[in-house]
Amino acid sequence: MDLVKRLARAKAETVAHRNPRSIIIGSDQVALFGTEIIGKPGNPERCIEQLRRFSGQRLVFHTAVHVINADSGSGEGHLDLTTVHFRKLTVTEIERYVARERPVNCAGGFKAEALGISLFERIDSQDPTALIGLPLIWLSAALRRAGFYLP
Repeated sequence: MDLVKRLARAKAETVAHRNPRSIIIGSDQVALFGTEIIGKPGNPERCIEQLRRFSGQRLVFHTAVHVINADSGSGEGHLDLTTVHFRKLTVTEIERYVARERPVNCAGGFKAEALGISLFERIDSQDPTALIGLPLIWLSAALRRAGFYLP
């Protein structure tokens, strides 16, 4: 998805202009339910409604990262796709989850790094860290290419 790649690159470029002699990492993420872009619910009621819609369905997350060498202006980007398959959820499970975790500022209305993982049947991804917003497997390789020693 070109939108998310452009957003990640724009974030990195904005910071790179203010930070010479730095390696800058920008990232962004867009969640799609079919062709609909899903945002952060913003409040518990919308979060519950989002999760009710997703019950038994799937969301596809497009997570982009862009690395820029501010000195040279060179950079490279990556797009990772993650498909989250929700299990059939009851209204009680959804309400209990939202009350406990309050994921109202998370795209899709869940936190996969916490209790939200219990909402899924499976997750398909090349890099499981992409779902939480930054594909660390690709980023580690990009940083090694930029001259960093990892680990």
